[in-house]
Amino acid sequence: MGVAIEIAHAGGTDADALAVTVAQPLDGLDDRLSKLADTGELRGERGEALLLHGDGTRLVAAGLGKRDDVDDDALRTAGAAAAHALERVGGTIQWQLDETLPVPLPRQAAALVEGTILGAYTPGKWKTGENGRPKPIERIVLPGDDVRGAAERAALLAERTNRARDLANMPPNELDPETLAGHASALADEHEHLTATALGPEEMDALGMGALSAVGRGSHNTPRLIVLRYEPPQATRPDLVLGLVGKSITFDAGGISIKPAAGMEAMKGDMAGGAGTLHGIGAIAALGLPVRAIAVLAAAENLPSGRAFRPGDILRAANGKTIEIINTDAEGRLVLADALWYARREGATHVLDLATLTGAMVVALGDLYAGVFANDDEWRDRIVAAGERSGDLVWPFPLHPRYRRYIDSAYADMKNGSTLREGSPALAAEFLREFAGEGPWAHVDMAGPGFLDRSRGDYLRVPGGTGYGVRLIAELATSLA
Repeated sequence: MGVAIEIAHAGGTDADALAVTVAQPLDGLDDRLSKLADTGELRGERGEALLLHGDGTRLVAAGLGKRDDVDDDALRTAGAAAAHALERVGGTIQWQLDETLPVPLPRQAAALVEGTILGAYTPGKWKTGENGRPKPIERIVLPGDDVRGAAERAALLAERTNRARDLANMPPNELDPETLAGHASALADEHEHLTATALGPEEMDALGMGALSAVGRGSHNTPRLIVLRYEPPQATRPDLVLGLVGKSITFDAGGISIKPAAGMEAMKGDMAGGAGTLHGIGAIAALGLPVRAIAVLAAAENLPSGRAFRPGDILRAANGKTIEIINTDAEGRLVLADALWYARREGATHVLDLATLTGAMVVALGDLYAGVFANDDEWRDRIVAAGERSGDLVWPFPLHPRYRRYIDSAYADMKNGSTLREGSPALAAEFLREFAGEGPWAHVDMAGPGFLDRSRGDYLRVPGGTGYGVRLIAELATSLA
């Protein structure tokens, strides 16, 4: 069951807490909040939440920062701060909206709902006791029927985002390529016009998918190519098929080019792109968007063993191109190569891939923005705009043919990396372009915002998976409807 959205006037419901937003300067406050502002206890800073008790009621004052700077992100952060303040209470929260803010009321409602649900999320699903586990928010109450539609859409997307977070946080002994395929099948069962299939090793070998197969060869958990198709009954543009491709490395030890032990446990999150892709197409189906879509998840475990692929191997991908392996820890681009080819083969006209691909992108953009590379300016700009509206932010990076020389190989058509410590996100994108086929394509390197090792200081307050990509995909598909 998801979080219920209810419309009621102030005082018209049995809410466990009333929540209000507070912006600077602190004008127009009621007497109780005004006194706290005078003493400095209430400052209205972004991300601040103050929980007050009186006469059997609870009041949460959530700060927005400077009034003129208030945007959707500030409101999401306020929602998360309120949820955090109420984590020992849970239940029902009733939000008041503020007509004086520079954000229309439906957008206020949507952002507060989204932030409340995302901010109430806990990664501690495997804790055996109640200590340390916040009580869930079950209902959000808002004033006015004019905000209902925006609020309900926001709640749906936030819940789908949290489901993607659950997948990224799932331990690798519970989530492998086969069980991920099971999650895809279960998701498809929820929606009338969504179907799911999975190709196993024999089927992938028959299609010549030597890159994806090689990455998964070192593990006894065999790889899968997971395919979901959404066919709405009345697509607005029947000739357009949105192709979504997700890197789904359910655990990445690096293979024979093994990673250092420190921090390796976080490599369960190397399928965060696949999690966002899976629940992104699920969100499209749940919203009933009239856009045809296909999602392809390239799922494998990258482990060392006597059967693992090696540096020096030359692989043949499904499109016939050969790849010299110089580093088995550059495996994401290999599985994406075959998945991109398959998405085009199955009719995708406009393609977006999501991947936690390069550490250099984290160095460049930190944990807030993903980088996007595209072979089509209009497609890139549409994705950037969808990111701005959704909160899954992307920043454009250049594709240029001269980067191609970084992956030139003396032995094969290309190699899967470079020995130079230069331009690694760009050369990875140039590698993927070799398999992206004809038509608009964009690659989103979400290594920073896809999986966190600490709070981001906004509405993503806990470590682990963020569900990056779900909101981006839904907003992108909406723009195509």
